[in-house]
Amino acid sequence: MNRECISSENLEKLRNLSRFISETANAPPVNSRAFVGKSAFAHKGGVHVSAIMKNPKAYEHISPELVGNKRRVIVSEQSGKSNIKYKAKELGVDLGKDANIGHQIVTSIKDLEDDGFEFDAAEGSLKLIMEKLTNQFVPHFELESFRVVIEKDKERPCYSHAMIKIRVGNKTEITSAEGDGPVSALDNALRKALTTMFPKINDMHLVDFKVRVIDGRDGTNAKVRVLIESRDENNIFSTIGVSEDIIEASWQALADSFQYKLSLDNKNKDK
Repeated sequence: MNRECISSENLEKLRNLSRFISETANAPPVNSRAFVGKSAFAHKGGVHVSAIMKNPKAYEHISPELVGNKRRVIVSEQSGKSNIKYKAKELGVDLGKDANIGHQIVTSIKDLEDDGFEFDAAEGSLKLIMEKLTNQFVPHFELESFRVVIEKDKERPCYSHAMIKIRVGNKTEITSAEGDGPVSALDNALRKALTTMFPKINDMHLVDFKVRVIDGRDGTNAKVRVLIESRDENNIFSTIGVSEDIIEASWQALADSFQYKLSLDNKNKDK
């Protein structure tokens, strides 16, 4: 109706306001929420993304920046080289000058999705995969081993304890911690091992944890997919793990979340 209800400056704060309300209410942000949701300006198909790169107005009725959001290109089994090129730029991954690298990444992503991975819901792990495929990944820590003990007796609830051995550069750290469950114990042990060297790791905390059986026909032997959503003061990111063992799948997603957080801190430090 051509009536100004809110200034452009305040309208740009809409997404941050939505996130603040979710955080205050201790509720995960709704990805499908109009305008401010993570998927409000999401694009998936290869032809679709190619068009967006030429003229965003072909598929977006407003610019996402007007409401403080951003365009999101998803990489999945439907992706083409346009998705990879756009996503690499967005995530800060240099694809170099090799004309075939986009095709190689698409092929690798599709092979991993055949094994049960879903990178459209795990952009943190996607970035790490793309860095590995382009020989740019530098791990902030490497796992040597971990052990998780779960005990249950008649009177007490389950008790979980984790012991972990990691290597950071030439230094080895061995720590142990308790938790409300095996993943919580692993999380606490890994934090304990990394905090002395990377104190900002405590800015990150888990927001959501999801487990899905990929194919139930194998019963308890079926592969499971674990999705972990984490956040720090400025970012929300998701990571993924897949295995027949739920603890191993959880470790994969958990380790990726820490690697991604540390890479963000390094990037901000460089700025």
